[in-house]
Amino acid sequence: MIKDDYAKYTDETLIQRLRNGEKKVSDHLLEKYKGVVRKKARAMYLIGGETDDLIQEGMLGLFKAIQDYRPDKDASFGTFAVLCIERQMYNAIQGSNRQKHQPLNSYVSLSEEVTDESIFDNLVISNPESIVIDRETALDMERRIHQRLSRFENHVLDCYMRGYNYLQIAEEFEKSPKSIDNALQRIRKKVRGIISETFSC
Repeated sequence: MIKDDYAKYTDETLIQRLRNGEKKVSDHLLEKYKGVVRKKARAMYLIGGETDDLIQEGMLGLFKAIQDYRPDKDASFGTFAVLCIERQMYNAIQGSNRQKHQPLNSYVSLSEEVTDESIFDNLVISNPESIVIDRETALDMERRIHQRLSRFENHVLDCYMRGYNYLQIAEEFEKSPKSIDNALQRIRKKVRGIISETFSC
């Protein structure tokens, strides 16, 4: 079987093949899900951490998912992989902030892969109980963030979450890359402030 043929099979079937000794399956799954890793890294950059470092952590989480997934469980590999990717990234952010004596107790996942095309529907608070925040709270968070951002910042955030890099966003708005960097820094500060306000009580 050539590598390209793997696309014809479900992830769960491929994991079983990997367990049976077909080592190239691992490379296929890493390639298949690296786009998910990049999207998660871009989202979590707004909360804390640097994108390149988070991508490395996410790929490590993906590798762990490939190694640890059990096809006999109810969850699909895709769901399990996303959880492992997010957990690895979050732990990296938490560890970094702990070193700075700034413990981070929550993050919001700004993934595009959500229902109703809302980038905040996957709002999660990560604590020892792993509480999933209800939809009403998530929608309220979305409204508050969009209200607090300027029109320009909302446009920049939208482009950023769609995968545009600094130069592309700068070209889109006929601005300098530095102005885009400044806008993203302001967005990060505002988002973190809203999260702190929401979960401080």
